Amino acid sequence: MSLEAIQMVTEVERESQERKTAAEAEARQLTADAEREGQALLQKVRADAAQAGKDLMRQAEEKAAAQAEQISRSAQAESEALRQAARAHLEEAAEFIVERVVKH
Repeated sequence: MSLEAIQMVTEVERESQERKTAAEAEARQLTADAEREGQALLQKVRADAAQAGKDLMRQAEEKAAAQAEQISRSAQAESEALRQAARAHLEEAAEFIVERVVKH
């Protein structure tokens, strides 16, 4: 083999090794970038999920408060109706008691 052929083979091997080294470095960089981007995406998804959970909890609390208010109003109205019915029968009840006391 001539000196020129040996130099050419050596040069090709060197270039091949440089390309391999560069490809390995690029692969490591791509892997690191993908890992970093994946971690950032995972963190964002977790934060979004936490916020969605807080939003759902707030909505549930608001709905529960509205239902509690409606139940309270309904109970107050029913209570007032019972008081008025009791007042309407108060005199009748008093007369009944007086009648029972007087007869005995």
